[in-house]
Amino acid sequence: MPGSMLTTTAARALAVLRVATGLIFGWAFLDKMFGLGYSTPTERAWINGGSPTKGFLANVDVGPFQSIAHSIAGTWWANLLFMVGLAAIGVALLAGIGLRIAAASGSLMMALMWLADFPLARFNAAGDPTGSTNPVVDSHLMYAVVLVVLAAAYAGHTWGLGRRWAQLPFVQRNRWML
Repeated sequence: MPGSMLTTTAARALAVLRVATGLIFGWAFLDKMFGLGYSTPTERAWINGGSPTKGFLANVDVGPFQSIAHSIAGTWWANLLFMVGLAAIGVALLAGIGLRIAAASGSLMMALMWLADFPLARFNAAGDPTGSTNPVVDSHLMYAVVLVVLAAAYAGHTWGLGRRWAQLPFVQRNRWML
């Protein structure tokens, strides 16, 4: 039977991975929202009029999606979708609820960021080396894999609200919300 081999130690390890991954998404949201001075200085915080997408997308200098990235960099809707996505994925992972939705939306976000980074390219638009260390798998794809594994393993059931969430009547009727 699937899942019958998951030990207590494995379930706890997946719970730690879930919380750590939730902190990655949650921290990215908080830093971009408030400009905590790590990746985002205070003056570029979203609450101070900064753009959470402009720095990344406007500097895309490689791949077939460069012009698309530049055209959406800093738009209100890209900023809103990105920030809502970071916050929702982070909360879902930290709470251990809605992991299927978090995995699907987070994997989509990571795939789009992978396409923008386009590690397949060896040279950027100026002809300089991209510095890509692996042309296929990078951190974006690894995060996507982690999200899928966490959802598939019901990682929210250990040290999270996943069990209670799964028992709610609307979740019982809509299993995709697990």
